[in-house]
Amino acid sequence: MVRRPAVAGQFYPDDAGELKAEVLSYIKESPSRQKALAIICPHAGYMYSGGVAGQVFSRVEIPANVIIIGPNHRGMGAAQSIMASGTWDMPMGKIEINHVLASKIMTHSLRLEDDAEAHRYEHSLEVQVPFIQALRPDFKLVPIVLSISSFEECRELGTAIAHGIKDYGEQVLIVASTDMTHYESHQRAMQKDKMAIDKILEMNPEGLLKTVLGQGITMCGVVPTTVALIACLEQGARSAELVAYSTSGETSGDYNQVVGYAGLIIS
Repeated sequence: MVRRPAVAGQFYPDDAGELKAEVLSYIKESPSRQKALAIICPHAGYMYSGGVAGQVFSRVEIPANVIIIGPNHRGMGAAQSIMASGTWDMPMGKIEINHVLASKIMTHSLRLEDDAEAHRYEHSLEVQVPFIQALRPDFKLVPIVLSISSFEECRELGTAIAHGIKDYGEQVLIVASTDMTHYESHQRAMQKDKMAIDKILEMNPEGLLKTVLGQGITMCGVVPTTVALIACLEQGARSAELVAYSTSGETSGDYNQVVGYAGLIIS
């Protein structure tokens, strides 16, 4: 099974050289990169969210194995969809799926299904890959796309991911892909997004999901972020750090209808 890019030439350049140059323009040199259990990164077009994503990726060590969890924007496929084997044919080269790690995660999950169809057109995972490739070209990927909403389902999957990582026995980075508030004013987006970010900083996954749903915060990847937080807590995570926050208004100049972007590290 080969997955081909869905948004190359739209969200990011489809030429390998141009793409690598743009990604590296967002990456800052760091004398030392920290080991992290997870990062939270936006998935908009690079002109809007690349700066936030770059600041996060600049700070962390990229291991050989990466799980990317994103929301299912198109509603295709199973509610919990993992692509457990095959390759992703990206502009900067092919990425192999880590079928061993994927299999170990599936062993612990009651609901996760091997379903490549859910991944075919989903952009939320895809836009993370060039950043990882630029820093660690030989990494292997486990892609997971979600359209679930209950905390119980999040807890079950987050625990399954943590147990799968433990069984695998090697360092794994989780990337939770999300944008924040959509199409509200810059000021209102900042206010709403702070409520969600505060719950992440408190390491409170249930509080995050309740706050986002209860306050009407249009954080599209709240479920992947909740799942990632649970998986990290299961692995002994102690803290979260906000690295960067911005809105699309800072790029477009339109502060009336913006999208928020947050980048965080969990360790």
